[in-house]
Amino acid sequence: MGPAQERFNVGGMSCSFCAESIEKAYGRTEGVEDVDASLAHEEVLVRYDDDRITEVELKDTLRDLGYTIRDPDEAKRYEEQQAELAEGKRQLVLAGTAAIATAALMLWMIFVMGTFESESLLVDLVTLGLAVGTMFGPGRYIKAKAYHSLRRGIFNQHVLLEAGAFAGLFGGFLGLFVFPDFPTVHFFAVSVFITTYHILSEYTSLIVRTRASQAVQGLLDLQPDTARRVRDGEVDEVPTDDLAVGDHVRVEPGENVPIDGVVREGTSTVDESVVTGESIPEEKTEGDEVIGGSVTETGTLLIEVTATGEDAFLNRVAREIEEARATKPGIIQLADRVLKQFVPAVLTIAALSFVFWLVAPLVWGGDPNIQRGAFAALAVLVLGYPCALGMATPLALIRGGGKAANRGILMRSGDAFQIFPGVDHIALDKTGTITAGEPAVSEVVPLDDGTDGVLAVAASVEAFSEHPLADAILAHADDRGVEYTDPDGFDSVTGKGVRATINGDEVLVGKSSWLEAEGVDLADGHDEIQRLQNHGLTVSGVARDGDLIGLIGIGDEIKADGAETVRRMKDADITPVMITGDNERTAHAVAEEVGIGRVMADVLPDEKREEIGRLQDAGHRVAMVGDGINDAPALTQADIGIAIGAGTDIAIESANIVLMGERLGGVMDAYEIGEESYRKTRQNLIAALSFNGIGVAAATTGLVHPIWAMIAMVLSVSAVLANGFADQLLSGEGVNTEFAVKDAGGDGVAEKAAVD
Repeated sequence: MGPAQERFNVGGMSCSFCAESIEKAYGRTEGVEDVDASLAHEEVLVRYDDDRITEVELKDTLRDLGYTIRDPDEAKRYEEQQAELAEGKRQLVLAGTAAIATAALMLWMIFVMGTFESESLLVDLVTLGLAVGTMFGPGRYIKAKAYHSLRRGIFNQHVLLEAGAFAGLFGGFLGLFVFPDFPTVHFFAVSVFITTYHILSEYTSLIVRTRASQAVQGLLDLQPDTARRVRDGEVDEVPTDDLAVGDHVRVEPGENVPIDGVVREGTSTVDESVVTGESIPEEKTEGDEVIGGSVTETGTLLIEVTATGEDAFLNRVAREIEEARATKPGIIQLADRVLKQFVPAVLTIAALSFVFWLVAPLVWGGDPNIQRGAFAALAVLVLGYPCALGMATPLALIRGGGKAANRGILMRSGDAFQIFPGVDHIALDKTGTITAGEPAVSEVVPLDDGTDGVLAVAASVEAFSEHPLADAILAHADDRGVEYTDPDGFDSVTGKGVRATINGDEVLVGKSSWLEAEGVDLADGHDEIQRLQNHGLTVSGVARDGDLIGLIGIGDEIKADGAETVRRMKDADITPVMITGDNERTAHAVAEEVGIGRVMADVLPDEKREEIGRLQDAGHRVAMVGDGINDAPALTQADIGIAIGAGTDIAIESANIVLMGERLGGVMDAYEIGEESYRKTRQNLIAALSFNGIGVAAATTGLVHPIWAMIAMVLSVSAVLANGFADQLLSGEGVNTEFAVKDAGGDGVAEKAAVD
């Protein structure tokens, strides 16, 4: 007993105020030591002393605030999200219907009856019914959140909204029962409109978040449901979850390894890109470790299980991603900093304005002016409702996101715009990020025949091989137009190479150590082998009738814009860092070619995340660029995660930015767009604050009619919109507001991203 932590997936979070309210509530709860609330992933990580507070009490705190706690099971959580979406749609339909009916009544009064004020008790009562129905029907949950926030001394958007809604209701009652000259309908209308507006904004947020991918579940699906367990010579197919440490399982070629273990019998090439991101398969033989989720390619393996359950690699990666989401460094956006002071200030000014017009007239010998005080208080609350301020950040998402989409970049969150311009380090994975991610022939070194001659012999031998290196040799021969023939007497030696007869000659293609063991003299090629290996290439020797006739260097080619992108980073005063699961020699060779000075190699997924965390602890703002499962925890931990669109779902869903193609230069394109969009956001905030500030000041006079206050609020939003898009419209660039949203079961790169 003592220090403990719990992670909750929370339903009902819609804006930064929600995360702030949760953190404040837990911060005032005895026994809670620390809390991280992530709006982006709707998760809360609580560290607490379980001698002083229980998990049940922690959950009760969230529920008291009006939030729900979703099931930890991914499938059930998705069902709950869909149920929330259906409920949100129902609430919006009800509130929207009431708002349309209210607007219709007001237009009927003005254009049919010819009066701005209601002269019909029936119209007053109908509008009252619409106001009460909206506030206590679809808007009831807002009141619960506002009540529990107030009970804890937390002033947030729910409190401000309800203050305006109840002020409108109160003003309407005064007009209905006390002061006949009050604009009763308009007071009630304010209650309907601002409640509906809030429900609309929360539903918009909800519909985006419920599209969140099931990528973590997809990661766990890499582990087969069943495995062939071998006991006393008998083979039984059992659920993978039933395996225990020490069990033996058999894995055939082309199958996923079901669980972490050690090879006890057999030899096979294994694709471990799930672990290291490295595109070239590893040769596995007796005594070598294998990871659940990796894929055998050539031979059969007997594996002894070494880890199960939460200790298994894929489960550890999933856990790393979940925890990184919850503890991702919190960045208070510019609008949030303003709103923290803005809400209590508006509430205070509204109350003081009402009191002023009750007391001030007494000073100069008049009577308390209740109507003017009510006008002042309600107008302040309406004009102070921070809709224009709240639009500033979403506008950055729309405007910058559309511009980015035209360049094949998906900017998935406000962080992509507001944090990216402050990044001073960019960590890049190697395989699939800086490099193409597929083995290819980089160099052919002839020692006897010419280049095409060596390539023709090697391609003939490899024609029947299924090894990825054979595919690279054949592809290179085809690209050069080299003709080759089918071999005779083909034989593959697992983990070493291939042999065949070509025109009566015995030809070997494979590892230099194997060729040497077969009696081939490597003296003439020794220096070239070392040179190729020093450049990070895998070397295949080609021998004919015992003589070495050439060498083929195979590696992962660097992308055409790799070096140029690194130069652009340096020009922007950003330090590039390579962080990869590949070996030191290959990593340094690639880094040197593109101009990266700092390299971290042989790094596993959890270590990648730790390296990102160390950079952050040193005071750096860090972006991470990657494409594989092994990059996902680091992408989530980084201040900005950038995924290559051709990569895995889990990498894409862990990122703030997705590059739809494989071009690395999109990283700096996204940086420049983010920088420009953040500048535009600041301009919008200044405009909105000026409008709200002037509006609130004018409202305190009590001369601003509540409906005109509503109209002014709409105009303030329009002004921000105009500022956001005027330059695009004038330039003829157009406004692209289309964002790809991942559907469950969807395919195609564009569907792999969701606006966050």
